Amino acid sequence: MTNATKAALEASLKKLLLKKPLDKITINDLTTDCGISRMAFYYHFKDIYDLVEWSCLEDATQALQGKKTYETWQEGLQQIFEAVLENKPFIMNVYHSVSREQIETYLFHLTHDLLYGVVQEKAKGTGISEADQSFIADFYKYSFTGVMLDWIKDGMKGDYHMIAEKMHRTMEGNVVNSIRNFEKRNKI
Repeated sequence: MTNATKAALEASLKKLLLKKPLDKITINDLTTDCGISRMAFYYHFKDIYDLVEWSCLEDATQALQGKKTYETWQEGLQQIFEAVLENKPFIMNVYHSVSREQIETYLFHLTHDLLYGVVQEKAKGTGISEADQSFIADFYKYSFTGVMLDWIKDGMKGDYHMIAEKMHRTMEGNVVNSIRNFEKRNKI
């Protein structure tokens, strides 16, 4: 029942965000809409922003199912764009209601997991430390997050397929080269 309650709260939040801004939605609005008690809300989330973060990460996790390998990470990037676009009213409302730092945190968590999976796969057997692998993933996550935030700021008007393709072309060989450069440095 736990996931069903969380999903019901997420659905209510998304429905209410079509009618009013995030900062005008109350916990009472959410619990009344989905027919649960305030205590049930607080059992799962500390506040509405905690629900927003969970919703973003849940949607992103669904979008990335099985797309964390070198062969599939471009699809993963596209699916992140698709998930954001499918939830455009929700994302735009959140974008205008929370700080840029909070949005960056959501995107950093999401993209780090995707990119770290790719880096781990390509670094297997190289002897590169987990800390260095994480650094490489972080380096590329900042790039992706900046591009994504610019696209959201512009109202999601650009062709995300083209953006994902350009990102893929930019990063494709560079992830492997980054790993090689770290490997060379470690051998010196």
